[in-house]
Amino acid sequence: MLNDLKLDNVLFLDIETVPGVPTFGELDDKFSYLWEKKAEQLKRNKPESTADELYTSAGIYAEFGKIVCISCGYMNGKEFRIKSFYGDDEKILLTEFAQLLDKHYSTNSSLLCAHNGKEFDFPYIARRMLVNGIRLPDIINLAGKKPWEIRHLDTMELWKFGDYKHYTSLELLAAIFNIPTPKDDIDGSMVGHVYWVDKELDRIVTYCQKDVVTIVQLLRRYLGLPLLNEADVTVS
Repeated sequence: MLNDLKLDNVLFLDIETVPGVPTFGELDDKFSYLWEKKAEQLKRNKPESTADELYTSAGIYAEFGKIVCISCGYMNGKEFRIKSFYGDDEKILLTEFAQLLDKHYSTNSSLLCAHNGKEFDFPYIARRMLVNGIRLPDIINLAGKKPWEIRHLDTMELWKFGDYKHYTSLELLAAIFNIPTPKDDIDGSMVGHVYWVDKELDRIVTYCQKDVVTIVQLLRRYLGLPLLNEADVTVS
C-alpha cells in the first residue's frame, strides 16, 4: 500500500477521550453497577485497586467515556493543514467530523491514518457515533467489508511488521526516527484531570494537534520523505 500512497489522499487524526462523568460517585446506579463489573476484570492487573480508583481509566473505554477532541490534518501540496473538532457536546463534534468524512473522504482513494488507530481511534469514533445516533460515514463503517476494502492506515501496525504482540508508543517512535516534538505540559494520562478538574480544554486540543503532526512526520519517515518544517504546518 505504501508504494503507491499519495499523501494528499490521507486524513491524519488523533482523538482525546475522558470518562463520561467526572468521578465514579457521579455515575447513575445502572452505570455504577456496570463499571464495578468492568473493574473486576481490570483488577487482575491491579488487585488492590477499587472501582472508584480505577474509574480514572474509564475514558479509554467507549462504553464509559466520551470524545472531547478530534484533531485531523491533511497535506495540501507542501502544506499540512490541521483542524480540530472539540467541545463538551460530543454529539456536535462527532456530527461535524462525520460531515467532513462524508464530504471529503468518501472515495476509494481516501485513507484515514492514526497511531494505534485500528485498535483505538477508529473503533472508538465509530462506537461513539452509534451511541449518539450518528450515521457512520462509509470510511469508518467496516460492516461487511473485506480486509483489503478497509481504508485505514496505522503507523503502529506498520512498525509491527506482523509482530502482533509488539506495542510501540508514538513518543518512542518519534525518538527513534529523530522527529522533533515540542515538550508538552500534559500527557495522555492527565487528559481526564485537565478536562474535568482544571477545565482547560484548549490544552487538550493543543496536545492532540501535536500528536497529529507527529503522526504525519512518522509516516513521512516510513516513506523516506523529508520532514515537514514548522512553517509548513497551518492550524485553522
